[in-house]
Amino acid sequence: MLKMSKMATPPIMDPHTANILICYLLYKIDKPVRVNHLYDIAVGSDIINYFAYQDSIAYLTEHDSVELRRKDDETEYYVLTENGIRTAKELRNYVGKAYRDKLVSAAFHYFARIKRESEVKINYIPLKKGYYVHVRCLDIGDDLLDMKLYAPDYSQAKYLGEQIMLNPAGFYGKILDAAFSNREEPFELEED
Repeated sequence: MLKMSKMATPPIMDPHTANILICYLLYKIDKPVRVNHLYDIAVGSDIINYFAYQDSIAYLTEHDSVELRRKDDETEYYVLTENGIRTAKELRNYVGKAYRDKLVSAAFHYFARIKRESEVKINYIPLKKGYYVHVRCLDIGDDLLDMKLYAPDYSQAKYLGEQIMLNPAGFYGKILDAAFSNREEPFELEED
């Protein structure tokens, strides 16, 4: 099914279509987006072709649809201007809904992954025999969870880390659930 979806929406090669899609994405997100994040979302997820993306960004910034800004830490962001907002609203139907939905979905998944990676740190510690998967769940500078799990080799350690990163909150919740539902084993007195 996923393969059919990719075939139905091949990467956008036309810069004009990319212009509309980029404006639409920035309009839907409604916040500044880092330069490298926008590239990763559009090109990295195979929605817009690299060359079409480059032409589109150049056009949009030159024609005042998207503005490049810098934060205090020198990080560069793209911000949608009034002209870009008009483009997103008035021309969105010139691009298929499948492309619009796919791009917005890719953005939400991308930002969710970045958030997970900032809240959960995983390191692989080599041992004489195997690896520790060191998992830290962070919350505003404090560790909510700091634990090590053993894996017999690096590939299994890496797999374990990847599975945790799919849903770190679920992993943390299951750990807490196990801790709170843990009961002392019943002691049964048997009569002889």
